[in-house]
Amino acid sequence: MKKHAVRLSLILLLTLVFLYFFLRNVDLKEVLRNLTGVNIFFFVLIVLLVPLHLVTRAARWHFLLRHEKKGVRFFNMFAGNAIGFTVTNIFPGRLGELVKPLYLAQKEGMRKGFVIGTIVVERIFDIFSMCFLLGVFLLARPLYASIFRVNPEAATSLIFWGKVGVGLASALLLLSLSLYFFKDLTLRVVSFVLKPLPAGWTRRLLSLADEFIEGLKFFHSAGSVIVFGLMSLVVWLGIVFYYWLLFFAFHLRMPFFVLVPYVFLTMVGASIPTPGMVGGFDYFSKLGMTSLYRLDGNLAVGMTIVMHAVQIVVTCLIGYAILWKEGLSLFQLKKMGETESP
Repeated sequence: MKKHAVRLSLILLLTLVFLYFFLRNVDLKEVLRNLTGVNIFFFVLIVLLVPLHLVTRAARWHFLLRHEKKGVRFFNMFAGNAIGFTVTNIFPGRLGELVKPLYLAQKEGMRKGFVIGTIVVERIFDIFSMCFLLGVFLLARPLYASIFRVNPEAATSLIFWGKVGVGLASALLLLSLSLYFFKDLTLRVVSFVLKPLPAGWTRRLLSLADEFIEGLKFFHSAGSVIVFGLMSLVVWLGIVFYYWLLFFAFHLRMPFFVLVPYVFLTMVGASIPTPGMVGGFDYFSKLGMTSLYRLDGNLAVGMTIVMHAVQIVVTCLIGYAILWKEGLSLFQLKKMGETESP
C-alpha cells in the first residue's frame, strides 16, 4: 500500500511539473481568442477521425495474433484498443497497456501471456517507426530547406530524442530476441529466481513466462518483421495525417511531412505515465509547435488543449459505450490490470 502511494505521489508531482512548464507565461485571454477561431469543418473532421488509429492498430494487431488464433474478431481487437486507451486516460501508470491484452485474451479465449507479448512487439515497432520517419525527415532537410527551415536548437533536440528512442527500442528488441531464441535458458533463469515462492505461484508464473515468450514468435520470420514494420508505418503516417488536419483547423497550412518531428515529440510526451497523458503530452506538444514552427505560445497552448481534449473525450466515449455493451466497469478493468501487474 505504501509503495502504491509513493508511486501515485511521484506521478502526480511529474504531472504538475509538466503542467507548470506547459502553462508558464500563458495569456488565457489570448488562448481563448485562438480557440474561437477554429475552422468548424476541420474541427468536426478531426472529431470524426479520432477512431482512425484504433482501426489501424487493430488491423496491425491481427497480424501478430494470427500466430495464436485464426479468425480473431476485428471488433474485439478494436474494443481492446479503445478500452486500453480509456483506462490509460483515466488511471495513472499506463495501466491500459496491460488491460488491453487481458481484455482480448478473455474475450477470445487466448493465452494471457501470449497476448501481452504481442503488446511488447507493438511498442518496439511504434518507437522504431517514428524514429525511422524522424531520421528520413532530418536526412531530407536539403529537399525542403526552401519551404521549411529547422531551428538548429530544435534539430539538435530532435536528434537527441531520436537517439534515445532508437536506444530504447534497440534494447527492447535485443531483450525480446534473446528471450525468444534462448527460451529454454530464459525459463531456467525464471525458475531459479522464483524458487523462494510457493510451488503453485511458481507454476503459474512460469506458465505466463512461457506464454509471453510465445507471443514473440513473430520474430522468427524475417518476412513477418518486414510486413509488420510497414503496417506500423501506416499506423503512424495515419497519426501524422490526423495532426496535419488539426493544423488546418487553426488555419495553418504546411507540408504533410513537416509534421513528422512534431508527432515524434508528442509520442515522447505521451510515453510519460501520467493520467490521460496530461502534462507530458501537453508540454512536448507546445515545445514542438513553438520550437519547430515558431508558433505563438498562446496559440500552441490553445491548439494542444483542443487536440488533447478531443482525443480523450471521443476515445473515452467509445470506451464507455463498449463497456456498457459488455456490462463491465472501469474499476473491474483496473482491478484486472492490477492483479496481473508485478
